[in-house]
Amino acid sequence: MLLSIKRFYRFSLSHTSGLSAGEGFCLNTTQLECFLAVASNLNFSRAAEQLRLTQPAVSHQINSLEDELGVKLFNRTSKSVRLTQAGYLYTQYAGEILRLFNVSKGRLKAAREEQQRILGIGCRNTLEMRLLASALAELRRTEPGFVPAFRVVPHNALENLLYDGEIQIMPTFKENAPRRAVYRELSVCRVVCAVAEGHPLAGRSSVSAQDMLESGLIAVSRPDASPRSVTAVQNQLIAGSEPGGIIFSESLEALSSVVAAGFAAAVLADTPGIRISGVRYIPVEGADECSYGAAYMADELTPLLRSLMRILSKYSGGAE
Repeated sequence: MLLSIKRFYRFSLSHTSGLSAGEGFCLNTTQLECFLAVASNLNFSRAAEQLRLTQPAVSHQINSLEDELGVKLFNRTSKSVRLTQAGYLYTQYAGEILRLFNVSKGRLKAAREEQQRILGIGCRNTLEMRLLASALAELRRTEPGFVPAFRVVPHNALENLLYDGEIQIMPTFKENAPRRAVYRELSVCRVVCAVAEGHPLAGRSSVSAQDMLESGLIAVSRPDASPRSVTAVQNQLIAGSEPGGIIFSESLEALSSVVAAGFAAAVLADTPGIRISGVRYIPVEGADECSYGAAYMADELTPLLRSLMRILSKYSGGAE
């Protein structure tokens, strides 16, 4: 059967072939299939019918192959078609090349299918992995045989990994989603003040930036790790704090540890999975909500990834 995808081989005629062409040349699998069909049937019409091609198309492929080889493969008359000596010799090469092509095609397909069962996931921090862990546990029950591969790196690096196909999905805020990716919202998050249970603000139902400034030390994270609604409040806190009143944290994990230990209050987006035991999360007055979701490339939306997105939507229906 005619292969739908043409693959080109570099084939060099060696001195053992007995053929006159010394230059390397390119041929496609259609040429080889046409040659073998004609050699088997010794009839162009029957070969064309077998391959579901027109007879002129088969003749064109044979002529092109003979031109590239620099030899005649068939002696043709109005009444008969016979293989030449070179044609007899070439049948073994054509059959072997097609066999190797089909073997390699099958193995590459198997490798590609195996690669599709590795789900690359990019995270900015380990806290995001907690939401993903619950979703992946459910996905494993419905889609057995896949393996997650986590990459925990800064957000800017995740964008490149997504474009390069090394990860297939990354949690992100909408405003930070890679421009060329598809963004799907999972939750609309409030901006909250995080404090330990024994903190002076722990009993409040809501707080202002001024309340936070008056409560003691403030912990802030890197601006590139947060949405604008969070950095706007952080900037307000930094501008209004006394010297030494700010604890700078390199990561969300570090910031959460400082808060949980009772050293400071912090402002962050109340994303699914971010909450930790022993910490209160209090809405910040006047702060805009932010969209949180996942980004993926349109051509990477496999059935496996589609299932994960469906489960994530269920697990991230909004923070309490």
